[in-house]
Amino acid sequence: MGTNVPPRREPPAQGPHELYFKNLSKQKQKEDMEKNGNNRKLRVCVATCNRADYSKLAPIMFGIKAEPQFFELDVVVLGSHLIDDYGNTYRMIEQDDFDIHTRLHTIVRGEDEAAMVESVGLALVKLPDVLNRLKPDIMIVHGDRFDALALATSAALMNIRILHIEGGEVSGTIDDSIRHAITKLAHYHVCCTRSAEQHLIAMCEDHDRILLAGCPSYDKLLSAKNKDYMSVIRMWLGEDVKPRDYIVALQHPVTTDIKHSIKMFELTLDALISFNKRTLVLFPNVDAGSKEMVRVMRKKGIEHHPNFRAVKHVPFDQFIQLVAHAGCMIGNSSCGVREVGAFGTPVINLGTRQTGRETGENVLHVRDADTQDKILHALQLQFGKQYPCSKIYGDGNAVPRILKFLKSIDLKEPLQKKFCFPPVKDNISQDIDHILETQSALAVDLGGTNLRVAIVSMKGEIVKKYTQLNPKTYEDRLGLILKMCVEAASEAVNLNCRILGVGISTGGRVNPREGIVLHSTKLIQEWSSVDLRTPISDALHLPVWVDNDGNCAALAERKFGHGKGIENFVTLITGTGGIIHQHELIHGSSFCAAELGHIVVSLDGPECLCGSQGCIEAYASGIALQREAKKLHDEDLLLVEGMSMKNEEVVSAAHLIQAAKLGNAKAESILRTAGTALGLGVVNILHTMNPSLVILSGVLASHYVNAVKDVIHRQALSSVKTVDVVVSNLADPALLGAASLVLDYTTRRIY
Repeated sequence: MGTNVPPRREPPAQGPHELYFKNLSKQKQKEDMEKNGNNRKLRVCVATCNRADYSKLAPIMFGIKAEPQFFELDVVVLGSHLIDDYGNTYRMIEQDDFDIHTRLHTIVRGEDEAAMVESVGLALVKLPDVLNRLKPDIMIVHGDRFDALALATSAALMNIRILHIEGGEVSGTIDDSIRHAITKLAHYHVCCTRSAEQHLIAMCEDHDRILLAGCPSYDKLLSAKNKDYMSVIRMWLGEDVKPRDYIVALQHPVTTDIKHSIKMFELTLDALISFNKRTLVLFPNVDAGSKEMVRVMRKKGIEHHPNFRAVKHVPFDQFIQLVAHAGCMIGNSSCGVREVGAFGTPVINLGTRQTGRETGENVLHVRDADTQDKILHALQLQFGKQYPCSKIYGDGNAVPRILKFLKSIDLKEPLQKKFCFPPVKDNISQDIDHILETQSALAVDLGGTNLRVAIVSMKGEIVKKYTQLNPKTYEDRLGLILKMCVEAASEAVNLNCRILGVGISTGGRVNPREGIVLHSTKLIQEWSSVDLRTPISDALHLPVWVDNDGNCAALAERKFGHGKGIENFVTLITGTGGIIHQHELIHGSSFCAAELGHIVVSLDGPECLCGSQGCIEAYASGIALQREAKKLHDEDLLLVEGMSMKNEEVVSAAHLIQAAKLGNAKAESILRTAGTALGLGVVNILHTMNPSLVILSGVLASHYVNAVKDVIHRQALSSVKTVDVVVSNLADPALLGAASLVLDYTTRRIY
């Protein structure tokens, strides 16, 4: 039960993680040294209590170890790491070639509430001696376990700076109280999500000492799925098991309602037995109630059941592969609602232990898991599905941010914490250089001629734009989209942008729920029944949204343009449009709403690309004006004094507009007819939808706005004549609308 200080070992051979972080550090060694102006190494103590917190701390430890010119690392191991019943998981720390400076046996067995309190007390008795000998500059503490509370209390009382990982999050049970208590003791905070950051700010923590970095484990998760996994599956589940055809179950006791959590675990096992799929069951953690849960497993014969494999511990690298290729994960572990979302694996979250956690769409909550049938039905709904990969908790770049944050700590600053009481600052996110790491979207505009990808910030700023000619074939087009998106996502890190997802604007009819282009325009051939969401989400590990270009224009106006704050308005482009009703976009029963360019304004009008006659588009679109300009040019009636054209120059709508401005009566007549057609379409919209605002978008909008207003004055009912008609002031509504698909959803998601 005492303190064990093993001798230092020789430096081991460097693994791939260490080499990665060593290469990363070499690039910035010189500039960081100059910036710090201090050659003294920062002595960092990392204390780990169990298998779960080590999976988050290990990437940071590798990063620290890879930069010995900046840091000195001491590792302290305590808690369930040192208990045989929980797998003696300290061995995986040794296997990762870390020197364990101190092992502290701090768990008082009993697995009840009193044992948890006694364990905290035992840790508080033993830790002062260790900290006195190590004298760390800073201690890194993770999460919300009772062991972590003992660590933070000891360090705070001994005037040691504390860096708390994953503060500000919300979940169920006593963990919430412990997590927030550690937050108040900690001097620096590394959080994983925007909401967690806002919670820390609301708790009066100093803005300048909060880093929104993402979860460190995601640095490993997002590159893990494509590794060899079949050998791992066979080792833990058997030779005959296939990917997506097994279940991973991980359930812990709920310390605030132990009796109910044990009953729920019993119902879960009954449901899994009935579901009859191969299942890997991990033993629960050391919390009060875990002993009773193990008794339930043994009572039901789980350890000897042919469909079950019951294990105390799975190494994190292998656990990643198991959940990434599972048909489903079930239980109440935070891993299910956090890490598993990186793979899109279906998750069933049981009970209240994770209430309040941010989750991806892959998580199905069964809050009142009080019957076997409920759990069984959830298994039937979720098993075997595949969801888009989620990056709510990280983008794979957390460790470099954390190391940079550590290097910025000034040990000469006063140790006493400062609290920022209300009123708080604006809701902005700062990295350690106080530079805004901008929440952004990847926006894709799939046009008939060009394919464009842009990084768009939350404020509607196009940070960087990429343009390529749109390939003619489906395979080439999809390949180019993926290539450009990967390039933009990589560049976003250098531009200090955090990509939340991908939004795609395309012509034609789109099913936005499934991310499928049902039918596209004639300008984009071979583009029907195309699933855009799945391949892009799989390649980038990001959620993907797809919608029609007219709808995207309306969304752009709602977020960034004239439609901001307007309950009911219509955006009209000469070929399409979008309708916002009660602040929401209207798609229609077959996703064909707001095809406003195809309102018929004349039964014997010119032929439209849709196959009909007399549509607004056939009169007022750029293609329609180009057609009329060619007719005039062929009859030598287009050019007037002040105009000239080269022999090889293609006649366009711009020539028609120029001719009208220079007094060409026929050109003026064509534009007047086009404006009248558009105006009649708007009158029909006013009489149908009665919006309070009409926004004309596109390059021709400014040429039509006066004509549209005149038609409304002459033709509309008096009750709608007062409608505002304005020209969009957005420079690029297609890209901004595609970005809005992402930014609106990710910032208002409620679970």
